Amino acid sequence: MLTLDHSPVHSDPELMGGTLVFRGTRVPAQTLLDYLDDGYSFEEFLEMFPSVNRGDAVEFLQLARGPSDENHPGRESAQAA
Repeated sequence: MLTLDHSPVHSDPELMGGTLVFRGTRVPAQTLLDYLDDGYSFEEFLEMFPSVNRGDAVEFLQLARGPSDENHPGRESAQAA
């Protein structure tokens, strides 16, 4: 179960107007989904945003995509991480 203490993402009204960002960064979580939807690989996202922790990105992607979306681009790379 996801709790706020162990969430890979964080929202703070004082940080980027409350946009959901990866914990410890200013990278919006939505950016990962947008990059994957645009055809970038999971690895390319991590290269472009080195402040994002791989484990946090994997956990967020699993939460956002859910277990039923097995054929989405980048999903295999994230699961292998």
